[in-house]
Amino acid sequence: MNQMRWQTGRRRSWRRGTRRWWGGFAAGLIVIVLWKGILLINAQRDIKETKIEEIESALVKAPDESIGEQVSPQPSETDRKGSGNGPNGDVDTGSKGNSLTEYERTRVQVFLTADKRIETLPIELYVRGVIAAEMPVEFELEALKAQAIAARTYIYRRLAAGERITPPSGGAADVTDTVQNQVYLSLNKLLSRWNGAEREANLNKLNRAVEETKGQIITYKGEPIEAAFFSTSNGYTENASDYWQIDVPYLQSVASPWDKEISPRYKETVTMKLGDFADKLGVKKSAARSMRILETTEGKRIKTVAVGGKTLSGREVREKLGLASSQFSWAIQDDEITFTTFGYGHGVGMSQWGADGMAKNGIGAVQIVTHYYSGTKVEQASKLPLSALVLQQRSRLLGAGG
Repeated sequence: MNQMRWQTGRRRSWRRGTRRWWGGFAAGLIVIVLWKGILLINAQRDIKETKIEEIESALVKAPDESIGEQVSPQPSETDRKGSGNGPNGDVDTGSKGNSLTEYERTRVQVFLTADKRIETLPIELYVRGVIAAEMPVEFELEALKAQAIAARTYIYRRLAAGERITPPSGGAADVTDTVQNQVYLSLNKLLSRWNGAEREANLNKLNRAVEETKGQIITYKGEPIEAAFFSTSNGYTENASDYWQIDVPYLQSVASPWDKEISPRYKETVTMKLGDFADKLGVKKSAARSMRILETTEGKRIKTVAVGGKTLSGREVREKLGLASSQFSWAIQDDEITFTTFGYGHGVGMSQWGADGMAKNGIGAVQIVTHYYSGTKVEQASKLPLSALVLQQRSRLLGAGG
């Protein structure tokens, strides 16, 4: 009997030992699988971060010493295009050397509305994100460069003025990524926008547009301008005084004949019920049939109309009815009114499609922007008076977590 008990106990001990062994083996296997998973996730994150770092490092570097210098008696391609301010088309590029300037250390804080977070990045990377969002990458390189100069001017002027926003999520930022300021495409979205060879080619093109205009901004009498821009002109740009009731000497009407031939948004039509028309303008339905133009602007758009006992500006009609432009004609048939518009956008400043048309005709970026912004010139931001002091103050602010 004792021997049977001993044998039974031995078998139980063996089973317990076997179960312990298998339990330990299974636990070890789970640990190995989890560890490999962690390593794989970290590797994928490192690859993504490396890609972003590579893109950042391509733009955050010392100025090119050869830019703006006449190294040969023969004119360069930039000189032939007439994209500079001087007789040879040269642009002063500011400081030289391998150390970063205050300008190059400047960071922009962008509130990403969809992500509800603030992205902080070098000013030149911000400019690239703006041109990627605001202008088709298929446009000519010189047009993209013109957009880069305008975008850089906008943000530099804002930084120099110390203008900040308070996002809904709290904190402070310089700008949003929406039309409230300039539309901006974040680094992550930019990486995922294209694939393969197309991504490499488009990123290279955007990088060129930024690098070849590095630090350049548009000035009027030594001050950064309000670099307004829009999609498509009706053949002319608009005076700021006619659209915004603010007289700005460099935002004056100029010819822009290129848009008509190449922009898909040059001419549009929209039809609505007379009742909707009346509700939006706050007039009686019958008022549409007596609407008439009172005055036009220098930019060939409607300045004022008379409708239903009211006098409305062309801008008011455009915005209330959701029209593409303040140059429009209309026709009434039965219970509907059809508007035909010419151009797209407010019409003040640089026409983006006009810039592309100029570039297609061999005109350089600086000549493009100085055409659309009257009496201006392109300068290096780092050479403006007090710019270093302003940027030093911003560096201290950001360093303190402001």
